Amino acid sequence: MMPFFRKKNYSTVKVRKREIPDGLWLKCPSCNEIIFKQELEANAKVCPKCDFHFQMNRDERRDLLIDADTFEEWDPHHRSVDTLNFTGVGSYTSKLEGNIKKTGYPDAILSGTGKMGPHQVALGIMDFSFLGASMGAVVGEKIAALIERATERRLPVIIACASGGARMYEGLYSLMQMAKTSGALARHAEAGLPYIALLTHPTMAGVMASFATLGDVIIAEPGALIGFAGPRVIKETTQQDLPDGFQRSEFLLDHGLLDQVVHRKELKATCIQLLDYMAVSPAAVVGA
Repeated sequence: MMPFFRKKNYSTVKVRKREIPDGLWLKCPSCNEIIFKQELEANAKVCPKCDFHFQMNRDERRDLLIDADTFEEWDPHHRSVDTLNFTGVGSYTSKLEGNIKKTGYPDAILSGTGKMGPHQVALGIMDFSFLGASMGAVVGEKIAALIERATERRLPVIIACASGGARMYEGLYSLMQMAKTSGALARHAEAGLPYIALLTHPTMAGVMASFATLGDVIIAEPGALIGFAGPRVIKETTQQDLPDGFQRSEFLLDHGLLDQVVHRKELKATCIQLLDYMAVSPAAVVGA
């Protein structure tokens, strides 16, 4: 006689596991919400829950600021070399090769010219994904060349800054770029031409202490970390407690370092409005 109830042998039941591809979701570091990556990219890489501004790479920043199909890149083949034969945990050469492979670019900055509404502008974009957008000889040279060409062509300069500071693998060569870029901006200002600095997260050390804070107008994205040294170093040096958020955009705006804190989606419109106001001479030579 067969029993009415029979125990099911679950060991023979095959459960189909649904595979979720990697990289589809991101966790917001500010609100801890899980965000669909495609939704984040469609929202200019701003968290739709809390408005946290994620970092952008050079291509994303270019597309955000410059009209489609108008960008002409300058000096695309410049790349750093290991002049000092630097060795540490790994060689500087191996770090360069790894970052070139990771980003598809030879160094940490994109420079060129393009249309921003009615204005032709000279644009530099620092990319933190390449060695923390540290400023070595190539980054400094490309920025200086960008400014000098803009001066010759009577174009306004806009630089989107993001950096951990000077590239210490290059020693003194990296520190010299602070003076070189600052000198180029002084000549640009003498020619009566505008420079707008866009500070993004993070903008630190030698970059912050040179061209990043020499703009006729200095704009920062919300929540960006901006400063010369990190808070731990400052606290140990001064032996004093530091105010909450003292190196963030909003604090620096309140204390006079910045002119504006602008949401990423409004950056392009804000720059166009500023350029309208600064009224660059119509005699600018675009194709010189």
